[in-house]
Amino acid sequence: VQLQASGGGLVQTGGSLRLSCAASGLPFSRSAVGWFRHTPGKEREFVAAINRSIDSTVYADSVKGRFTISRDNAKNTVYLQMSSLKPEDTAVYYCGARNGGANLQYSRYYRYWGQGTLVTVSS
Repeated sequence: VQLQASGGGLVQTGGSLRLSCAASGLPFSRSAVGWFRHTPGKEREFVAAINRSIDSTVYADSVKGRFTISRDNAKNTVYLQMSSLKPEDTAVYYCGARNGGANLQYSRYYRYWGQGTLVTVSS
């Protein structure tokens, strides 16, 4: 199983980025996928998740209304569209995949992880 996160980069406050998480080696259409982020000295933080049902999504309060998670099962890819970015969004973003659809905001339930992609928002 492999998850490949990409799309990170440097952006100014108020800008946008789209992250991608490409999966292989797992039944993607039956898997829930979540995005988490990590900054040094902090716990890994839940950002957003999408269940195998495309219209079932969950967001952290800190990103609600600014970030949108979506999936394309034909491409085995989940996207995280990030808009109105703030300096506090700076982090390494990881995608994870799992079976089941409960407790999507908890990283311990995810079985597979990508390598992370760095997002830096300058003020």
